[in-house]
Amino acid sequence: MTFPSIKYPAPGAYFTAYAAELARAAGAMDASSLDRAAGLLRSAIRAQKMVYSCGNGGSCAISNHLLCDFAKGIQTDTEFRPHVASLSANTELITAIANDMRYEEVFAYQLNTLASPGDVLITISSSGDSPNIVRAIEVAKSHKMQTIAFTGFSGGRSAKMADVNVHVPSDNYGVIEDLHQSVMHVLAQALRMEGMSDAKVAAAKF
Repeated sequence: MTFPSIKYPAPGAYFTAYAAELARAAGAMDASSLDRAAGLLRSAIRAQKMVYSCGNGGSCAISNHLLCDFAKGIQTDTEFRPHVASLSANTELITAIANDMRYEEVFAYQLNTLASPGDVLITISSSGDSPNIVRAIEVAKSHKMQTIAFTGFSGGRSAKMADVNVHVPSDNYGVIEDLHQSVMHVLAQALRMEGMSDAKVAAAKF
């Protein structure tokens, strides 16, 4: 059943239902997919490989937020030095590629310039079917990168193409994006904890 399937009488009532849908979707996720994603990220960080992220719209904001939490957050109180870049962050380059070529290539073109074997690409797309996201995964694979797809709805093509699919089983954009953001935070904080002593974890703010 789609959510919402009825019109709610007030924001408070909708919030209660929305929170329940968040909890339902989170509980239905495959938590082991986060373990697999963390494994790829851990290997890349330890090998000083690049981690790239990309997304459109709200997922673009999550991609850029990921840059902050991975580049700064993971290395706080640890010896990790993640190399992280958001392919969604450079407006000048993105608009040049979109204007002079086509929007489908805005992430793929950057990867063709920057990617190396062993790097990791994280794509963030609720539908999993955005053409520029699909192209980014295709190019990443051609460069022997590892790929992680954050998806919702049916998962789309990126769910099938990526090495790891972190899927939110919901058909509400807000719920999917909220949980993609949560997954980003969980991965960053869990990897940070791996590089900290028990005492540092107990004393730190996450």
